Amino acid sequence: MENFSTMSKSAVKISLDLLSNPLCEQDQDLLNMVTALDTAMKRMDAFNQEKVNQIQKTVIEPLKKFGSVFPSLNMAVKRREQALQDYRRLQAKVEKYEEKEKTGPVLAKLHQAREELRPVREDFEAKNRQLLEEMPRFYGSRLDYFQPSFESLIRAQVVYYSEMHKIFGDLSHQLDQPGHSDEQRERENEAKLSELRALSIVADD
Repeated sequence: MENFSTMSKSAVKISLDLLSNPLCEQDQDLLNMVTALDTAMKRMDAFNQEKVNQIQKTVIEPLKKFGSVFPSLNMAVKRREQALQDYRRLQAKVEKYEEKEKTGPVLAKLHQAREELRPVREDFEAKNRQLLEEMPRFYGSRLDYFQPSFESLIRAQVVYYSEMHKIFGDLSHQLDQPGHSDEQRERENEAKLSELRALSIVADD
């Protein structure tokens, strides 16, 4: 978006520089053309700024808000992974005692390990179940969340380029010379350029 702003601001500056050129004071036709150009560039800049503001409000800001959800989501995934590691560690401890000879001390340690395992397993299963239920809803909601932003972006582009077509269409009509084809204009420009090249002050040494 900064590129759009820079481009339109540069176009306005060019038209202003042309207006301040002494040549415009000497040639009324040139002044009229440059004035028309300046008006068109200012209209373009105004519509461009309007488009930038609309995109900022309807696209950029919603994207930032959506992105703010990810830290919480990542934290939930990390908590689930930590619960899984704790569950596997205590499960391995239970399995180790289950493989040993069933003596009194081993059975006591096995019972204690199972008691330690139960709340850890329940915690992991709860966190895992939550992610399994909510992750699909989260990903499924992305389209519903972004669809209004995409629609606003498309509308902003349609309005902007429609206005640009109108602005430059109007400018073209103001600057157009009736009865002149593009080929004729090109030949005239080449003839004028040749005249300038023939001047001694621009002649090659």
